[in-house]
Amino acid sequence: MKSIFKYMFVGLLSCGTLTSCLDGALETFPTDSMSGDGLLSNASSALVPLNGVYRSMYSAWSPSGNTHQAFGISAYTLMADVMGEDHIMADQGSGWFWYDCLYNVKPRYTSKSWRSYDLWNAYYTWVSNANYILAAETTMGGATADVNYVIGQAYAIRAYSYFMLAQSFARTYKGHETEPCCPIYTEPTVAGTEGQPRATVQAVYDQITSDIDKAVELLEGTKTKHISHMGYAVALGIKARIALVMEEWNTAKEAAHEAIKASGCVIIPVDQFKGVNSTKAKNVMWGAEIIADQSGMYASFFSHMDASAGKYGQSALKQINKELYAKMGSEDARKVWWNPADKANENGGYQQEKFKFSDIKTWMGDYVWMRVEEMYLIAAEAECRLGGAEEANAIKDLMALMAKRDKNYKCEKSGTALGVLSSDETGSLLEEIITQRRIELWGETGRIYDLRRLKQGFRRTSAMGWPKDALLGNRPTNDPECYMWVLTIPQSEFDGNVNMDPESDQNPTGDYK
Repeated sequence: MKSIFKYMFVGLLSCGTLTSCLDGALETFPTDSMSGDGLLSNASSALVPLNGVYRSMYSAWSPSGNTHQAFGISAYTLMADVMGEDHIMADQGSGWFWYDCLYNVKPRYTSKSWRSYDLWNAYYTWVSNANYILAAETTMGGATADVNYVIGQAYAIRAYSYFMLAQSFARTYKGHETEPCCPIYTEPTVAGTEGQPRATVQAVYDQITSDIDKAVELLEGTKTKHISHMGYAVALGIKARIALVMEEWNTAKEAAHEAIKASGCVIIPVDQFKGVNSTKAKNVMWGAEIIADQSGMYASFFSHMDASAGKYGQSALKQINKELYAKMGSEDARKVWWNPADKANENGGYQQEKFKFSDIKTWMGDYVWMRVEEMYLIAAEAECRLGGAEEANAIKDLMALMAKRDKNYKCEKSGTALGVLSSDETGSLLEEIITQRRIELWGETGRIYDLRRLKQGFRRTSAMGWPKDALLGNRPTNDPECYMWVLTIPQSEFDGNVNMDPESDQNPTGDYK
């Protein structure tokens, strides 16, 4: 097959039917009695492949022996977090995520055991699966609301996947619209399908916005069947995230507010969800409910985060930047998410307690991918950016969160100034909103994605708690416009795609660029 899909692991096209892929790789429901056409013939049976896609979003399924750092969305969030300044890796440990932290993965694009292949493969697999479902849009039987529920989610999955590909394999949207991004596929692929060339950043974002708008349109009025599903509120939340990157402030504000309303979720005090590990919490909009036979065990988010469970969480402690921790007031309830008194801190940052197994004995703990608090912070940022009378609304949305975090918190700041580096303080309202976002969503949304869109550089210092080996003194971390933060495209893509040239289409391969 002369295309990107040549090497997809759970991609539907690599099997004779949807059945064999979903039954063997995703293990969501037994499907061996149904053909692919049968599964997509009506909205009820189409939930099987749809659930299969979601199952793969939290499964350790890397085909290259890299599963312990390749377990879906939560793995890529952790990757993006340790690339920044706030989420400290205190040591190399077993090596997982350490090379992301050191920006030492780009030259390894020829290997199927490293990040470029893993991430590219995962997101394009979800694009491929979504395309198969979307091909049945006009033929799928069932009540209109049920069909809309399935098709709307497929559009949301494709939008989300291209959005994350764009953030990983190209520079940020604003100012780079004409630069190359990634290939676009909107139809099912079969053996012999010709690979597409890299589309521009603008073209990819046009596809993203078209897909997410279609998802919102179709999902409105439908009832979300499971917390893992991208229902109406989650589609709006993703739309709000996209709008932040595109700097479309009105869209971000409106989508975030509608997501809050549609979700039915509420901001809850920290003592009601001390650990972010349950999708049953009233503030959770989207996540993976992990059941007993679906735990990734060592190949899981909590095995890397929870030091009390031993293994990776203990050998490579995850800690907060001390300078960020110090920005919390003395009464800020979020302080319980980190432990300055932990003996394991030594000369590092402060050990995290935010992400722990809900039951260590059975390796249980849900993955939370979107909380309602994020929507308030998105709305606040967008309103602050709009300025004028909207500043008051920005403070109102910020205070809605902070009233549940610190009883003494007040904010009388104004303006949108940001420092060249994240550590260069300006005292502006926008900086304050971003600071509270950094604290509230630590470990949840991937810090590097924010740094890219904000076009801020960063620094790591020993005073923050960073180990000497990870200070990045020889990296241009002060330059968010450089290609240091842009992943290289895997060699396997060039090997299978006649419309991509490794000489002209590859991103800069050096870690220092």
